[in-house]
Amino acid sequence: MSSPLIQLLVLAAVAVFLILKLRSVLGTREGFEKPPLPLEDSVPVRPTPRNFEVIEGGADRDIIDNVPDGSPAAKALAAMKSIEPGFSVVDFLSGARGAYEMILMAFEKGDLASIKPFLSDDVNASFAEVVEAREREGLTIESHFVGLRELALQNATFDPVTREAEVTVRFVGELTSVVRNRAGEVVEGSPTAAKRQRDIWTFARKMGADDPNWQLVATGE
Repeated sequence: MSSPLIQLLVLAAVAVFLILKLRSVLGTREGFEKPPLPLEDSVPVRPTPRNFEVIEGGADRDIIDNVPDGSPAAKALAAMKSIEPGFSVVDFLSGARGAYEMILMAFEKGDLASIKPFLSDDVNASFAEVVEAREREGLTIESHFVGLRELALQNATFDPVTREAEVTVRFVGELTSVVRNRAGEVVEGSPTAAKRQRDIWTFARKMGADDPNWQLVATGE
């Protein structure tokens, strides 16, 4: 077996390992489909005040349109609003939508410095481990975010003592992604075929704090 062929096989094996590691950090990617229209520009998770009419003694549509009425998640969201009346679930999800693209693309590019304020220490360390492994092997990723197919609030919790709130969101996005070796050769992916990416991210924040930004504290699929 020639030396160039052996090197190519080794690089391919390394690429497979890093792809499996990336899945454990971010989520899963599967299938190739015709991409939808691109979304609007990304923004950090910055909830802004939004008024919702709540009939006295009635349900808050801002909450029950996203989680079942009377569920633990609904009660947690209501508790968040009692501490911070300007909090809006709809605006939070809008911010999460933009933050997902921003964080995902920065991770793909290895630009963690730009998103560090929006990551917990544990998540930042996990992302950094994958980025450093790619750099050691001379692998680079070229990605383009195509769009978001699904976004849903999956769970919410609130600690009334610490005022710590956590909101878990399920994302199904689409992106193109190409992995290249040091020689610039494609070892995985396609620059034209969009892959579906599934992620479950948890954001956390202390309600009532001056800082309006939420941090990504957990990732999964």
